[in-house]
Amino acid sequence: MNAEVEFHIRNNYPWAKLPGNIRQLLGNSQKEYDKCVTNYSIKNQLRYRQNLVKHVRKEERRYYEDLLKYSMEHLMLFPYHLADIIVKGLRVTPFSYYQKMMHNIMSSEKSYDSLPNFTAADCLRLLGIGRNQYIDIMNQCRSSKPSLNRSGSIQKFFRRKPIRDLLPPRPVNGIHLEPWWIAQAGYITEDDIRTVSITEKNAIDKIIDVGPQLAGVMDFYILHKLFLKGLAYLDVPIEDDDRIIVPPLEGFVMNRVQGDYFETLLYKIFVSIDEHTTVAELANVLQIDLDLVKNAVSMYCRLGFAKRKEINLELDELHTSWQEAPQFSSKSQPDKIEHQLITWDFPDSDDIISVPLEGDLLDGTSLEDAESTSAVHAKRIAFLFDSTLTAFLMMGNLSPGLKSHAVTMFEVGKLSDESLDSFLGELEKVHIDDVAEGEAQRYFEHAITLKNTISFLRYNKLISPCGDQYLNGLGLDLLRCESLLGLDPATCARVLQKNYEILISMAPLSNEIRPVSSCVPQHIGPAIPEVTSVWFKLYLYHMVKSGPPSLLVVKGTRLRKLPEMFQEYDRLLITTWGHDPGLVATSNALLTINDALSHSAVLIQAHGWLHDGRTKSIPFPLNEDELKEPFSEDQMQSHPTISELASLVDLQHYCGVITLLRTGCRTLEAVSSSPSHTNQTAGESNIEIAPSLIDVGSMSAIKDGGLSLLDLPLTLPENSQLASEWTLLDLSFGIPLFNDALNKDVCRRMAAQSLCGRPNLEELLNSSRRMTLELLKFISEYQDLPVAPEADLNVGPGSNLMNQKPLLPYPTRNLVFIDGRLQEWPTKGP
Repeated sequence: MNAEVEFHIRNNYPWAKLPGNIRQLLGNSQKEYDKCVTNYSIKNQLRYRQNLVKHVRKEERRYYEDLLKYSMEHLMLFPYHLADIIVKGLRVTPFSYYQKMMHNIMSSEKSYDSLPNFTAADCLRLLGIGRNQYIDIMNQCRSSKPSLNRSGSIQKFFRRKPIRDLLPPRPVNGIHLEPWWIAQAGYITEDDIRTVSITEKNAIDKIIDVGPQLAGVMDFYILHKLFLKGLAYLDVPIEDDDRIIVPPLEGFVMNRVQGDYFETLLYKIFVSIDEHTTVAELANVLQIDLDLVKNAVSMYCRLGFAKRKEINLELDELHTSWQEAPQFSSKSQPDKIEHQLITWDFPDSDDIISVPLEGDLLDGTSLEDAESTSAVHAKRIAFLFDSTLTAFLMMGNLSPGLKSHAVTMFEVGKLSDESLDSFLGELEKVHIDDVAEGEAQRYFEHAITLKNTISFLRYNKLISPCGDQYLNGLGLDLLRCESLLGLDPATCARVLQKNYEILISMAPLSNEIRPVSSCVPQHIGPAIPEVTSVWFKLYLYHMVKSGPPSLLVVKGTRLRKLPEMFQEYDRLLITTWGHDPGLVATSNALLTINDALSHSAVLIQAHGWLHDGRTKSIPFPLNEDELKEPFSEDQMQSHPTISELASLVDLQHYCGVITLLRTGCRTLEAVSSSPSHTNQTAGESNIEIAPSLIDVGSMSAIKDGGLSLLDLPLTLPENSQLASEWTLLDLSFGIPLFNDALNKDVCRRMAAQSLCGRPNLEELLNSSRRMTLELLKFISEYQDLPVAPEADLNVGPGSNLMNQKPLLPYPTRNLVFIDGRLQEWPTKGP
């Protein structure tokens, strides 16, 4: 449905008041508009009497029946905001709704994964059916029984047991209730009254005669029985001034994302909510209808994924039975979180991030002092990560209690400062010695470097833009980039500006996401999404005239054979557009490349000769003294390429990692350093243009160079210090998490150079703007489509780079980088 049409339906525009352009979109047909109104109202579970649909559909009951049918068929959450109609009018309780839904998907023999995440969580809460129970019921509904055929021999056939008989007849006994919820009477008949006890009847009479009752003033066990029998249901009231806490998720089911209106809203609010913002303020920041936000927050509380921060109920106001209720009696034990608190006493220790650092560079305060000064909510630091990190934390089996935090980071998209004490406690249990080698070691390293990074950034006064304003430093929230990108750019900008003083990214961020870019608050990370793309690599190679032999091939091209420039290498680095690079053996590369070219542009780079290439990571910020030191393998900061790069990219006010590559092959290096060869072209290609694709022939990387592999020794000096053997491979902005030693070095440099101070951030803004303009100009020169509208290039304190077009500029020309030159790979027609 057209977005403009939806806007007018949402704002209750009758046909007579529709603008002419909207009528044209609908073919000037009022019937078509009425159909759109009905479809939109049902899909968005709108109330009949308060919306435009009441003028289109005459039968209110039929409308709600259609709404329930659509919601059930599309596996949507039960419409709790319509419970007064659905439960009392249609006698459909949440339990019966999910029971029928479960029956339908089991009858269709669908997988449990077909249930959307939140729907699966509510089914688990009410029916007690999770993944294992679902599989068990599906197995039980088929049983093999013997029978005799006409010849008298025994045969077997499958007899299906009724699924309904295997489903639970009533909600689970351990259903969670809160005393601040509101008890409402359901659909009650005279037959129901005959089956209840006197106390239950009295409770029902009180709700009917006096009105809805606060759950806490009723007998817990009586209310619980009425709920299980379907004679009462519970509303979860949310007020404008309520503040909500989102603890680490428990009982969340990770299946799939449905994409319906309410699920989308739930995820948007998840990443935006915090315990210092009222519901009304949150609705204003997101610019979403207040009632919708209340419905979403109510659902969080109902599912147990969130709690109200302040509940104005005293213990003596509650019915005595609530104190004996299982869910509350277990809370009488001392809070276990108290034993998980970690105190970082920075003045008495030089080990702010559990590593030896210079004491005069890292100075902070304990969390207790920080908490005492944070009575008035202050802005925080946001540490931006991607889903790769959460995958490492979940897959590594690092700590029993770590999974719930990792699920929260992925599904909520945020781990707030209030949850970090518990999170750090779990990370403390991870030790690198627990694993000797293999892929699993990466999981342990990421967990340890994440712990060090959190400890360094959190309540450290040296990582604070305003030292005088935030004497004890700032709190820290962890934010998932993909969740922020679920918000529209303007909303994301408002959320970030309201809650955060500065943004800091992990490094490297995955190429599969579009990094968050922001000028207010300032971002120590990729300035624009193009910085994490292949374009930035080629831009750096072109400007500093250093990099491995590289070929960017456009989608639809087909290589007849591997270009000669790569045939001397045994390992190639292959990057498909919008994905992370991977190493491929040269012997298998052609098939892999052609397969990828059928659906994507591909960057091919030389990486290793006889084995994988050797890489060196150089942390920054750098100072001028480091660039002037003599080059050696222990002083990679003074490599000529780094010096050249420092004149192009601001390496003093950013943080991150530069990666240099040593392929081990000297043929190209020797040729490229030859004066007679520097003016030669990068080679020629022979491309035949076919009707459906481009057929690319061979390419001569070194033509008449006079050198070959036979002219060189087969082994290279192990201790060679030649700077020419090292070339630029990549540059990533942010704090690295893939290497512990590198992480400590970057953190130390950030503190030493006051990277988050106001003067540095002002310099960073200017240098980011210059680099952004140069990069976009470079891209526009080497491809044929518009890069960005002119307005997007004006980057200033009041602008936000997220307002750029959502897609990266796609390559339209084959480009080759070799011998320090970037140029178009020439093509020939048939």
